[in-house]
Amino acid sequence: MPTDRPNDAPGAPALSIFFPCYNDAGTIASMVALADETARAITDSYELIVVDDGSSDHSRKILRSLEPKYPRLRLVFHEANQGYGGALRSGFEAARGDWVFYTDGDYQYDVAELALLWEKAAPEVDVVQGFKIKRHDPFYRIWIGLIYQHVIQCAFGLKIRDVDCDFRLMRRAALARFALKEDTGCICVELVKKLQETGARFAEVGVRHMFRAYGHSQFFNFPRIFRTLMRLWRLWLKVVWRKQYDLEQRSERG
Repeated sequence: MPTDRPNDAPGAPALSIFFPCYNDAGTIASMVALADETARAITDSYELIVVDDGSSDHSRKILRSLEPKYPRLRLVFHEANQGYGGALRSGFEAARGDWVFYTDGDYQYDVAELALLWEKAAPEVDVVQGFKIKRHDPFYRIWIGLIYQHVIQCAFGLKIRDVDCDFRLMRRAALARFALKEDTGCICVELVKKLQETGARFAEVGVRHMFRAYGHSQFFNFPRIFRTLMRLWRLWLKVVWRKQYDLEQRSERG
């Protein structure tokens, strides 16, 4: 299990928890509250971050109301929507912890299960990756998800079982070995591929997946799927065919 004290910067937390948020007004307050409770149970050195990616609902108002209640909460606001990849990049840039955990703000994963990942974050591990024990979605999404997983694993040579599970705990030092470029959900494939190719050591933990209780998926429409396929093709050409991993060092944050 990781130690509670940071090893690279005085005053930096051991653990950063962040959520990308886009129109998640119905769930984000619960996510923050549960994350704070979970973090306090596993370490006394943590921070909470929410990246609001230009939400058009009441997410921002709710987040502002949470600031006085949670002193370790920091908010990052995008004035315009920058896409899922843009939100993740902002979260990684804002994170100061030795370990960085993120999951989505729509409450399809139980953030309390971060404790399961934390138990696996041993000295010989750089990434603790969640995988869905059972996917709770309409049947057509389950089948599309299975096909997607198989194709992506084969095409990109990924060795984890569930690249589509955004429930990840990673060493910040492992993230600092490369730069991320994608603006869309393709960033998940880019992230795992670059971690894998730069020597990150993985452990995997089964986690629960829950029905979406608020809002709706931004992905399942044909124009978006077509654009995603085109982006995945360009990403494949870059990281598989040309083996370009953007290895320029990101500056370490103090």
